[in-house]
Amino acid sequence: MFRYFENLVDPFADYTETDTPPTRLWPFMLDYSRPFMRVFFWAGLISVVVAAVEVGLIYYMGRVVDLLSGSPAEVWQKHGTELILMAVFVLLLRPMLHVVDVLLLNNTILPNFGTIIRWRAHKHVLRQSVGWFENDFAGRIANRIMQTPPAAGEAVFQVFDAISFSLAYLIGAAILLMAADPRLLLPLLVWFALYALLVRWTVARVGPASKAASDARSAVTGRVVDSYTNIHSVKMFAHDDQELDYAREAIAETRRTFQVEMRIFTIMDAVLVTLNGLLIVGVVGWAIALWMQGSASVGVVAAATALTLRLNAMTGWIMWALTSFFRQLGVVAEGMETIAQPIDLLDSRDAKPLQLTKGQIEVCNLSHHYGRKTGGLDHINLTIHPGEKIGLIGRSGAGKSTLVKLLLRFYDVEKGAILIDDQNIANVTQDSLRSHIGMVQQDSALLHRSVRDNILYGRPEASEEQMIAAAKQAEAHEFILDLQDPQGRTGYDAHVGERGVKLSGGQRQRVALARVILKDAPILLLDEATSALDSEVEASIQETLYGMMKGKTVIAIAHRLSTIAQMDRILVMDAGRIVEQGGHSELLAYGGLYAQFWARQSGGFLNPEAAE
Repeated sequence: MFRYFENLVDPFADYTETDTPPTRLWPFMLDYSRPFMRVFFWAGLISVVVAAVEVGLIYYMGRVVDLLSGSPAEVWQKHGTELILMAVFVLLLRPMLHVVDVLLLNNTILPNFGTIIRWRAHKHVLRQSVGWFENDFAGRIANRIMQTPPAAGEAVFQVFDAISFSLAYLIGAAILLMAADPRLLLPLLVWFALYALLVRWTVARVGPASKAASDARSAVTGRVVDSYTNIHSVKMFAHDDQELDYAREAIAETRRTFQVEMRIFTIMDAVLVTLNGLLIVGVVGWAIALWMQGSASVGVVAAATALTLRLNAMTGWIMWALTSFFRQLGVVAEGMETIAQPIDLLDSRDAKPLQLTKGQIEVCNLSHHYGRKTGGLDHINLTIHPGEKIGLIGRSGAGKSTLVKLLLRFYDVEKGAILIDDQNIANVTQDSLRSHIGMVQQDSALLHRSVRDNILYGRPEASEEQMIAAAKQAEAHEFILDLQDPQGRTGYDAHVGERGVKLSGGQRQRVALARVILKDAPILLLDEATSALDSEVEASIQETLYGMMKGKTVIAIAHRLSTIAQMDRILVMDAGRIVEQGGHSELLAYGGLYAQFWARQSGGFLNPEAAE
């Protein structure tokens, strides 16, 4: 039974993806609700039926009071069958209705609605560009992905568990009182009008207050995760106190916004207790007055009393449900600031997979300044022939990394074009482009998974033998066999910690190299690929790298000039332009910027801040 209701909606079913999700709250909620429409219909209907049954029971209790005015034998003779049938209904049919109601809410809607939002939101966010992620805290993004789905699920739950039930109950209560005596409806209507005003006042304030509190919580998460992610820097500079002050500011703001939210609930509770007192006195008092006048039976007084006491108990729950509903919508609205952002870097509508035949790269009048007037690249023209090995050097900020990022299409080119085998990379799919490029970065962060998972990231379908061969080629196999994590996993099964923190810099670099070796892409980008290695290992890896380069088009960024001296051609960049190019000997003979860098380097390193 549980499995049937749990599988009424598949949160991982295929759906039509959109690059521009709805940015307004209700269209956003509706978009995720489409797979649930049939379930919502039945949940709403059954919720109304359950409310009607509850009101009917109160009415019947009043009828029982009136029936008991006769002798027991007479009552049993005339109404015994009716009482037995009612008992059967209460014992069997009423629980069945409730069971179906809670199964739809607890087992169909709640688990699956949050899951569908979390899955689709994560899928959407993963499609965002590198630049998009660079403009926000990873912790805040993750926090919004995690807190929005349960908030949305709770909002939907309240619609069917409380709001639809309470509305049906109030309507049923009004009908019951009017049937007993229309005058009993008057105090209920007065109370309801005042109650509606209180709801309106509360809701108008809870939504914004909840969004502000949710914003503040996300800010705390972002700051705390930022500290934890950079814990080495925090400890190295002994800045625990500074990080505490940084977090305390955000935590204090969270406390302040939560206090504002709680003041609203306190005022609401105080006013609600007063209104409920008016309801009890108004309806029950009037019912007693009508009984004293002979206009109402004892059963009517009993039913009116039971109904108002039930409403008294329900109003706090209804108000809590309503405020919770709008409070959760405030959390959803805050999460939408991340989840509902349009994809900022798209494949063109007619994009086709890159067809790489030779590996020639052409950079045509390329300018890119990250939306500013200065920095980045300025009118770069460059042709890298198939299989050519290019060394790229220059001061920090000269534009080397920007050129590599644009080649990978982490950003869209602002002006000009990059062609690979005569295909503009703006017109091919991003995945096919990057599948043909292997890259080893200076900071080779690894996934917090096993060594095996990290190496196979380069080519998931590779065999165990191919993976181990790549690790051996990267001089990583021996140290991997000696690894053991705190959970007792060893060798290739050992987990490396967040960003590979449990490995040394050299070990991380060698695992990253193994990953790229396994990928075996025809275009190879090296950004200080051996910077984290000691001299002995570097000499061995250098031979591996030269072996990897055979038959590939290579761009290698280096500050250690000795690592690129054997390249076919060396490009010297300065202020976003290519100012010199040629072979090592040719550039030394030219006596320009490269010659100055070579003369000033110490131990083969380029001083990136060296003056001309």
